[in-house]
Amino acid sequence: MPDTPRLKIVFTGRQIGERVSAIASEINRVYKDQPLVAICVLKGAFMFFGDLVRALDRPDLEVDFVRLASYGKSAVSSGHVRFNKDIEIDIRNKNVLVIEDIVDSGRSMRFLLDQLSVRAPASLSLAALVDKKERRIEEVRVDFGGFVVPSGFLVGYGLDYAEKYRSLPDICELEFTDKSL
Repeated sequence: MPDTPRLKIVFTGRQIGERVSAIASEINRVYKDQPLVAICVLKGAFMFFGDLVRALDRPDLEVDFVRLASYGKSAVSSGHVRFNKDIEIDIRNKNVLVIEDIVDSGRSMRFLLDQLSVRAPASLSLAALVDKKERRIEEVRVDFGGFVVPSGFLVGYGLDYAEKYRSLPDICELEFTDKSL
């Protein structure tokens, strides 16, 4: 039986709030008066998505949700992306902003961005709270980024490990004492 992991705070709720506000300001500046569709990648991005869309100055914002899975109950991606829920809005000729919690290997985001791009949006961009560029396998550009983190398994503020820790107000690194995980 593995040891209970320890939590080490990487970003506090206050730091997250400040960064979300800065990202919202940048999105508002880029899209000005243009219509925008925001797509939340479930489940992990739901907290970031909620805070970010509330911080946007866009009363005409359309929202939708997509669900991908590649981790299951492991701390390591399976490498296989499953598309569990598709969007419902027609995005043809619309500006689309995908909102993700973390971009790590890039496999999930590359899959999703490719799926959305064939639907002919006017533009397609990506906002991610955490960008782990050093672990990138697939080429993915984060247009509106929060924090760059080189390593560590992160939980909290929507991020999970086996469906646990999502409700933490801070982003923490999960430190396992059993290094076999």
